[in-house]
Amino acid sequence: MPSSLDPRKTARKTRYAVAGLVGAGLLASAAAVSALPSADHDVPAAVPAAGARAAAVIEQVSAVAPESAPVRAAALKPAAAPEQAAPEQAAPEKAAPAKPQKITKTVMLKGHTTASYFWDDSSGRAGDTGLPASGKPMQKGMIASPSWPLFTEGYVIYKGKKAKFFVGDRGPGVPSSSGVMIDLDAKTFADLTGGTFNSDTLGVDGNGGEGHIKVDYVITKWGDGPGKKNHPVPFSAGAWNKRDSDPAKPVQITVKP
Repeated sequence: MPSSLDPRKTARKTRYAVAGLVGAGLLASAAAVSALPSADHDVPAAVPAAGARAAAVIEQVSAVAPESAPVRAAALKPAAAPEQAAPEQAAPEKAAPAKPQKITKTVMLKGHTTASYFWDDSSGRAGDTGLPASGKPMQKGMIASPSWPLFTEGYVIYKGKKAKFFVGDRGPGVPSSSGVMIDLDAKTFADLTGGTFNSDTLGVDGNGGEGHIKVDYVITKWGDGPGKKNHPVPFSAGAWNKRDSDPAKPVQITVKP
């Protein structure tokens, strides 16, 4: 229910009061006109009085009307349009990820050669003649070298695959004279070529019959014993039994972080 101060109710009351005053004025004016004499008679004193009353009514209407005007204007004022939402700002573009910086490191030697494989478990099944020359049991990660010192460490890379090694035996023998300078263990060879190690034959199956592969090698640490600390040479050269007093100079390589 609207309160007693409702502007619409006040406006209605004002309009009713104005209408009453106007009506009263008109009635008084009509009475005065009806009492007028003909044109050739004098105007009685009642006529000016009626005119004065009409003028007073007009003044009252003029005094009341301005007060009601704001009420009508407020009632007719259209509702404010809702504020438009600010356009969404486009999300900032993501910066392209920074390319990893290449890392340079120092190694003892790098090169490439042909590699074969072996698995010397001293059983004689694969033509071995006993335990590896280092005295360590045959294991994954052990290689045979015709000239590097025993316990030299490094890794080979084949088609993007990397495999660490340490020198634990001597070999290949005769094949090293034909450029086969590394004998990888059979399990590592299987991993690099996509084959499987056969524990019965000590060979590698399922790699398409590959027995020799081209690899890159990196030496990270030389062994302390006899052997050539440089690019490998055939077993027949006897370098495996001599201490090297002039090792290769370390080199720098670039690797991924």
